[in-house]
Amino acid sequence: MTDRRLLPANGRVAHVSLRGRVEAAAFVDGEAARVTAPLTDLLARPGGQRDRQVLRGDGLTVLERKEGHAFVQARKDGYCGYVAEAALGPDHAVTHWVSAPATHLYPAADIKQREVASLSFGAQLEIVGEEGRFARTADGHHVPRTHLQPTGAPLDDPAAVALLFLGTPYLWGGNSRDGIDCSGLVQAALLACGHDCPGDSDLQWESVGRRPDEGAPLRRGDLLFWRGHVAMAMDGETMIHANAHAMAVTLEPIRAAKERIQAAEGDNWLGAKRL
Repeated sequence: MTDRRLLPANGRVAHVSLRGRVEAAAFVDGEAARVTAPLTDLLARPGGQRDRQVLRGDGLTVLERKEGHAFVQARKDGYCGYVAEAALGPDHAVTHWVSAPATHLYPAADIKQREVASLSFGAQLEIVGEEGRFARTADGHHVPRTHLQPTGAPLDDPAAVALLFLGTPYLWGGNSRDGIDCSGLVQAALLACGHDCPGDSDLQWESVGRRPDEGAPLRRGDLLFWRGHVAMAMDGETMIHANAHAMAVTLEPIRAAKERIQAAEGDNWLGAKRL
């Protein structure tokens, strides 16, 4: 494996599983941690370009802490990079995840209280009790119970999940309701429905699903791939995707999208994949 996005090694440190396969000054088991910030960027290098984002409660393996950043590997998809060390906390149990497009944490079980933080779809929490319409988190905050789903209880329609993000602003490397890109949208939809899914569209093309039979009509939930772009079919004629053309998550006729993309970028259509 040489793809830096999936390689838990940075020259100084590497995961012990890579001993004998890569060069590093030290080989480490890594330290289990979780994201405590509502959302934080996963960077290609400290202070560098955003590759992806990780959400509150995402599990990480910390391989190195240095000068305010941590070199990590995300447990949900194996993606490696750097996050702000201040965004991390100790590993802990998670019992629920946010299944609404977004929600708020409150200091008390009272909708009139000023919110503590906003959380996106997919954020994970440890819930320890209930107070009326609210669930209480292990750190003493409160979140509407109707916005939560128990861990281990996946949804069953990736296309319906993708629709929750309709109108979300486009953001390169984004993974939240605040901003999302094409592969982030697909990953959020598939992970919520219990399907493994990497973070970037080229990795998704390589590893997710199978090619449908030649000439088979598209189905709801099929993935549509161009080089550097992915969308999801809502049915045989319409798709949903986060796209820089509209700078948002939009619905678009599949035929019109193919024609528009080909006119702008040439023939870079790869094909469809089916879960």
